[in-house]
Amino acid sequence: MIAVPDFHARADVRKHIQETMQFYHPHCIDPDGGFYHFYKDDGRIYDTRTRHLVSSTRFVFTYAMAARQLDGVGSLEQVRHGLRFLREAHRNPATGGYAWQIDRHEGQTTVLDGSNHCYGLAFVLLAYSHALMAGAGEAREFIGETFELMERRFWQADDGLYADEASADWATLDGYRGQNANMHSVEALLAAYEATQELRYLHRAELIAHNITVRQANLADGLIWEHYKTDWSVDWDYNRDDASNIFRPWGFQPGHLTEWSKLLLIMERYADKLQRPSDWILPRAEALFNAGLDTAWDKEHGGIFYGFAPDGAICDGDKYHWVQAESLATAAVLGKRTGEAKYWDWYDRMWEYCWAHFVDHKNGAWFRILRADNSACTEDKSPAGKVDYHNMGACYEILNTLSR
Repeated sequence: MIAVPDFHARADVRKHIQETMQFYHPHCIDPDGGFYHFYKDDGRIYDTRTRHLVSSTRFVFTYAMAARQLDGVGSLEQVRHGLRFLREAHRNPATGGYAWQIDRHEGQTTVLDGSNHCYGLAFVLLAYSHALMAGAGEAREFIGETFELMERRFWQADDGLYADEASADWATLDGYRGQNANMHSVEALLAAYEATQELRYLHRAELIAHNITVRQANLADGLIWEHYKTDWSVDWDYNRDDASNIFRPWGFQPGHLTEWSKLLLIMERYADKLQRPSDWILPRAEALFNAGLDTAWDKEHGGIFYGFAPDGAICDGDKYHWVQAESLATAAVLGKRTGEAKYWDWYDRMWEYCWAHFVDHKNGAWFRILRADNSACTEDKSPAGKVDYHNMGACYEILNTLSR
């Protein structure tokens, strides 16, 4: 068994990020624009043309963070390379929207799916925010532009939450409502506040966070259900037969419970700037984390299952990289915030599990999905959407936590 580094030491955390980033850099860079999105376990690119908005934005995030914190991997020019692709290939100047999926061949762009997703715009906002913090001053204007687009097209003032999906021309707003787009909007809004110090972003994040983790959670025994009807009543049946859906899985998602816990505690750091008392935040963060781990930790093989049903039964027993990564970052944040050893015990236990099973010590980066017994179930290390954003992002938050 490979010895686990000391992930309480900043140097070891940074080293792991750097090794993960090197799986992608520099051969992920398409000189004709943007980045390549599809990788096998050994690093081979198996689709050079398809580009997904989620990967395009997440590459901006990973390069922006690398430019700020790593030596010899990433630069401001690569951040701007990613920004240009968002502006010139994904963005529709006539509508202001961003294509969900495009084909890129010999410098030419063909839109494959032009629909507008709040989830996608959340990552556009996140990318611009981190680009600004990395030194791309032009991104400040894009932050405000994107927030105003989200407010105009997706914000539902009566509900205090964002809608989810609209047609390419914005003529039709889909009736589906989901917590996932709102969760990542909070992530992006917190980054926008940190980048600009504009309180409107923090206050919008606060309202969404309270409405999802308190108001909506009260409809599901204190947990956060994924899917809702247009009036934000719980839709218990949406995707009932699709518990493994990449963006809208059925069931409670322990990874989202722990991710919300992390976001709540990041927001709490600005308690003196919030519009309501912050005494609700820590209890909610602890309750969500504990519920996710108590229900979904695999006591036989280790790791966290993907989803569980309302009765607590596991409905998807696979292990996903992002669930483990978000949860171990949250354990560190909770450990630092509360001083309780049990959270640091979880942190160590999850790192031991991930180091043994998810980290690819031969080729680099993390495997994407494992079966319940931790055996491999795919050779696709990074199809569209992954790019190891979750695990590198988790490590950056760990660095932030260790230095606090």
